Amino acid sequence: VQLQASGGGLVQAGGSLRLSCTASEDRISGRNLAWYRQPPGQQRELVAYESTRGPIDYADSVKGRFTISSNGRENSVYLQMTNLKPEDTAVYYCGASPRGRSEIAYWGQGTQVTVSS
Repeated sequence: VQLQASGGGLVQAGGSLRLSCTASEDRISGRNLAWYRQPPGQQRELVAYESTRGPIDYADSVKGRFTISSNGRENSVYLQMTNLKPEDTAVYYCGASPRGRSEIAYWGQGTQVTVSS
C-alpha cells in the first residue's frame, strides 16, 4: 500500500489543521492506522493509533486536541488537530500496518506542520 500525506502548513497557536493521508495500490481496510510526528532534532513519536479492533490511543500531549479518523470509502485516514501549540511543530507521517499485524510498516512521505506563537 502506498500512502500520500497532505494538509500541513503554517498556523498560529490556537489554530486548527486537518491532515489527510490517502492510500493507493491497496485498501486501508483491515489495517491498523497511525499518525506519528518528528519534531526538529528529535525522534519520531506516536501521535495517534487506530486499531482494527477498535481502541484508539493518543499521546498524552495531544489528548483532547487531536482526533484520528478513517474513511474506507475514501481509502484515507485523517488527523484533525485543534488548539495547536508551538510544540506541535513537526513533520507528521501517516502509517499503516500489514493486515493481521500490529506494527506500522508502511509510511507516507511526511507533511510539515509549523505552529507559530
